[in-house]
Amino acid sequence: MTAQTTEETFTFQAEVAQLLDLMAHSLYSNKEIFLRELISNASDAIDRLRFERFSHPELAEDGDDDPRIRVGYDRDAGTITISDNGIGMSRDEVIGNIGTIARSGTAEFLRNLSGDQRGDSALIGQFGVGFYSAFVVAERVVLTTRRAGAAAADGVRWSSDGRGEYTLESVERPERGTTIVLHLRDGEDELLNGHRLRTIVQRYSDHVSVPIVMPSEDADSTEETTVNQASALWARPKGELTEREYHDFYRHLSNDFTDPLAYVHAKVEGRYEYTLLLYVPSQAPYDLWVPQARRGMRLHVQRIFILEDSGQLMPAYLRFVRGVIDSSDLPLNVSREILQGSRAVDHIRSSAVKRVLRLLKDMAANEPEKYATFWRNFGAVLKEGIADDYANRDDIAELLRFTTTRSATQEADVSLRDYVGRMKEGQDKIYYLLAPTPAAASASPHLEVFREKGIEVLLLGEAVDNWVVTGLVQEFDGKRLQSVAQGVPDLGDLEDDAEKEAAEKAGTEFAPLLERLKAELDGQAHDVRVTTRLTTSPACIVGDEAITDLALAQRLRGSGLPNRPVLEINPRHPLIERLNRRQDDPRLADWAHVLFNQAVLTSGALVEDPAAFVGRLNDLLVALAADDTP
Repeated sequence: MTAQTTEETFTFQAEVAQLLDLMAHSLYSNKEIFLRELISNASDAIDRLRFERFSHPELAEDGDDDPRIRVGYDRDAGTITISDNGIGMSRDEVIGNIGTIARSGTAEFLRNLSGDQRGDSALIGQFGVGFYSAFVVAERVVLTTRRAGAAAADGVRWSSDGRGEYTLESVERPERGTTIVLHLRDGEDELLNGHRLRTIVQRYSDHVSVPIVMPSEDADSTEETTVNQASALWARPKGELTEREYHDFYRHLSNDFTDPLAYVHAKVEGRYEYTLLLYVPSQAPYDLWVPQARRGMRLHVQRIFILEDSGQLMPAYLRFVRGVIDSSDLPLNVSREILQGSRAVDHIRSSAVKRVLRLLKDMAANEPEKYATFWRNFGAVLKEGIADDYANRDDIAELLRFTTTRSATQEADVSLRDYVGRMKEGQDKIYYLLAPTPAAASASPHLEVFREKGIEVLLLGEAVDNWVVTGLVQEFDGKRLQSVAQGVPDLGDLEDDAEKEAAEKAGTEFAPLLERLKAELDGQAHDVRVTTRLTTSPACIVGDEAITDLALAQRLRGSGLPNRPVLEINPRHPLIERLNRRQDDPRLADWAHVLFNQAVLTSGALVEDPAAFVGRLNDLLVALAADDTP
């Protein structure tokens, strides 16, 4: 690319300008974050250089120094300087990474602001807008960079006061990498102090594996001293590490402001040698449900960063896990294609998954309040594993939590083990109800007989729940799972002989009415039958097939009804009794359609002709009112 020789002025996108103003005026309470974020960016630039060198060895340059990050200050000039010898940036990359919304995450950051200064400042790294934190303390920022492999004349200088514009010009830069000079605002002189800067580095960036160096405080010395530990934290013995160090490394790794819920650190030796440091976050990242979102696992080979996981190291249902896997067996030039066919990676992945599940199991058993926090944030994601990970299905099933008809609140706090442990005598099935929402499940008429008999029912109101009950192969701990909204109700030994006899008698007594209703609903209802599942409602819709659940069928028809909907009527309801006594009622057809459509609504499905339904209902109300007129 031909070098640009003139200075040009550009305008920030509107969202970036808004963010810069926020940095300057609203996030002042936690100003130390600027150094953490800029050092983190510098460390990433060095990691990217290491990675690119594997496939592009020509990026090596004469006189290459060991990777390092330098932090310095000039009291007279009122500046702080952060520099690295990492990958650097081209002119186009500077524009794309700093001036444009597409790479900054700025819009999502602004949407997630809460108004709490300290909380909002925590979002800076999470949304990839860390560079802009420089304007928390600086009135002007100058960035000079050259990409590895480019000519010295292709250096780029970026400069801005954060007020809506920035300038770009070409400069001569012999060395690759990036240097950022912060011209501090008035009143920030306390940062122009070696001890102060060292304290900030050690507090926020001690775990960075790249050496962070600063000039000696001795005015007569030109030496530089390393400020941080400068070693891969995961490679250090667990006995040497404090919980605070583990938490600080997690924050660096994830750009999360909060501490993790739990972590596991293990060095595995044997056929394959590798180290795992895996974290379970305490809050869900903003992009948890974005299909192409960045995963939180990083692969290292012999402590050298290779790549971020895109699915080979951790399955999708554990995409919330953050951490590092460091292998001694993989080649340094490993690619994503090589990972897909690697036995070592398969082994490492299997081990990592089992350790995460074991960590969650221990949390559930010993720290239930903490596990409840995990479930609120990640339960719906973990459920995906029932269908996706057959090998670990039983372990995942033990970790699932549900709301049931015995839950005091809408919190999912009942495990399948809890449910089985308190099943009624004579109960041999785990009963569940799938519905569009938890509220719809709780209010469903399908629960009436189960509530009357005190039988607990799992209330499933999330889209993934159908795959949960399907993935469990209809069984847990030897107990078959049974939907209360499909097939003929089967209470087994929970239904006494008198109830069975009454049901058979009702089937005979109401047979003519059933035939009339079925004829009137031809083309809408596959069948009409009496039921024992209702105690207070006149009717309900169920799926005819015992295998295909209503909620799955809802995805197969636009109306939300199963392919073979069955209208079940309650022979004990006054309305049904009245219809059975007055089968010559000229409005029986209207009653049939109203009953059917009411049942459709209570199932969470859509009435195909709402206007006709309302018209029939109004006509019946008018007729009933006329009958009651003296």
